[in-house]
Amino acid sequence: MAKRSKFQAPVNAEKDYNKALRRVAKLTGGIIEPHVDGAKIAEAAAMNAQLEAYAKALGPWAERTAAKMLARVSANSARAFASTAKTIARELIAGMAESAVGLRTQQLQAEQVALIKSIPLEAGKRAQELALSAITGGRRPDEVAQELMRTEQVTLSRATLIARTETAKAASVLTEARATSIGSDAYIWRTAEDGDVRESHAEMEGEVVQWSQPPTLSDGTTTHAGQIYNCRCFAEPIFIDI
Repeated sequence: MAKRSKFQAPVNAEKDYNKALRRVAKLTGGIIEPHVDGAKIAEAAAMNAQLEAYAKALGPWAERTAAKMLARVSANSARAFASTAKTIARELIAGMAESAVGLRTQQLQAEQVALIKSIPLEAGKRAQELALSAITGGRRPDEVAQELMRTEQVTLSRATLIARTETAKAASVLTEARATSIGSDAYIWRTAEDGDVRESHAEMEGEVVQWSQPPTLSDGTTTHAGQIYNCRCFAEPIFIDI
């Protein structure tokens, strides 16, 4: 296994964020399950009202949970810069980088809160769309019934995907904010170097990328390292001696 870079998202931050979001997924499943009646949703209006109330109530908790994850990622990023950019004065990093990081952190937190609150709402939408497909003949009722029974499992999987994607994205975005604010124009694309790396991302390993120009990969996606769904790649900034 390759040694982890200081610029990768901290593993514990992702694990704890995943654990928190999976609690939301489980509670969401607990709201939907009593309304599942074979291939139908019983009292859909009541279910929707409960899910919407839960999503609204999640607001303060989502703010705290997202803030905790982002603080851990940001602290890890700051340590990486302090230990790697040895030629950059600490005063310069503190004065120029942290204001940029603060702005991007606010943006990231708003995105995280919206994603957390979307977990119950998206699960409810999926359940109703499945039930409708049985009514309209789009899918067999027995197939729909099986899928409805998997609601909690599917919601848990989405929570895990959000945690993995958003922790890595936060690490990459905050690295970009710090690096560009102190004069870095480019970075080296790095992968997790294991069998789960997407082919299009593996092809980018070691490539120099301009911060101002996210590359279009061979699969057609345009993204910086670590800033797309389920991506564990990361950016290794290129510093200019000053």
